[in-house]
Amino acid sequence: MTSKNNLSFENTEIAFRHSSNLDLKRAYWLFKVINVNFLVKIGPPVTNFAIKIGLPIKGLIKATIFKHFCGGETIAECNKTIKNLHEGGVGTILDYSIEGEDEEQVFDNTRDEIIRTIERAAVDKAVPITVFKVTGIARFSLLEKLYEGTVLSLDETAEWEKAQARVLAICEKAGEKAIPTMIDAEESWIQKTIDKLALEMMQRFNREKAIVYNTYQLYRHDKLASLKADHATAEKNGFILGAKLVRGAYMEKERKRAEEKGYQSPIQPDKASTDKDYDAALEYCTDHVEKIAIVAGTHNEESCRLLAEQLNKKGIDHKNKHVYFSQLLGMSDNLSFNLANARYNVAKYVPYGPIKAVLPYLFRRAQENTAIAGQMSRELSLIVKEVKRRKLKA
Repeated sequence: MTSKNNLSFENTEIAFRHSSNLDLKRAYWLFKVINVNFLVKIGPPVTNFAIKIGLPIKGLIKATIFKHFCGGETIAECNKTIKNLHEGGVGTILDYSIEGEDEEQVFDNTRDEIIRTIERAAVDKAVPITVFKVTGIARFSLLEKLYEGTVLSLDETAEWEKAQARVLAICEKAGEKAIPTMIDAEESWIQKTIDKLALEMMQRFNREKAIVYNTYQLYRHDKLASLKADHATAEKNGFILGAKLVRGAYMEKERKRAEEKGYQSPIQPDKASTDKDYDAALEYCTDHVEKIAIVAGTHNEESCRLLAEQLNKKGIDHKNKHVYFSQLLGMSDNLSFNLANARYNVAKYVPYGPIKAVLPYLFRRAQENTAIAGQMSRELSLIVKEVKRRKLKA
């Protein structure tokens, strides 16, 4: 077992071994642009307008931001990225990143595409985990009504039954193929419905193996308690709890809605509180690693180091199937590849889909990055370090 003392997140040779000189230069300029808040703010409306009036900018997007943060437009187009990551010991989580739709046919098509990711994973060890969002296969406003306890019309009841059937079809395929599938977290005012669905699926499919995972956003002050309560439910009912642990992605939206509607914000009072709960969740899950399977979705170096140290301290094998580290494609390669080099289980989210449909995801990535204090300068400094090590001219 690798000693914790051998784990370094500063080794850029390992971090960028999978990147060609051209890849590295593109990343350098991309992060330089993302670092300029003004460009990130005006980018989405300008881009959407240009696409709407038919300007030929899809090629430019595909060659730059899309190429860096996405695997391709189809599973087949992701093959090169999957192979590249696998050569560095990093798995792929194929993430069909369609969102914001509201048509039943689109939801059915998305269900079928998610099932295709599971079928791909079943025949490719380079794809160890799969993922989906409930709002990719169900209407957001319908989930809102369920959360609010609004009485559904007959049509809406039928619509909800179809949505649940899609979730079940995905989880059934995951169970049949023995491939883990994660249900992503979403806004707090629809999350309770998703949590209930996720627990029902776990109770059905997680008897022998962790197949279904729910996501816990620890920037919410109630989620550490939710994690422990769900573990108690799993223990009582004899199934394994699957838990993806993240900090969260909807903070500004959550606070704004709470203020507008006059209820207490579900968001932690400060980052330190989020960090404390996140690390406490890691500690709790590794204490119960036989009955809780975790995917630590984090770009935080200290949390990654803490989890690695806990595995060593508690004598948990680096390759224990119940513990995965995860980061997004195009970010924190110093974490992903150095962890993989130290023989930990690591998998990158690899978003894919038609460029126009994936744009909301890409804009959110850029905006989130500028909002994370120091994240861009950290990414950029590592790229610059590797550029200098290779004696390249950026």
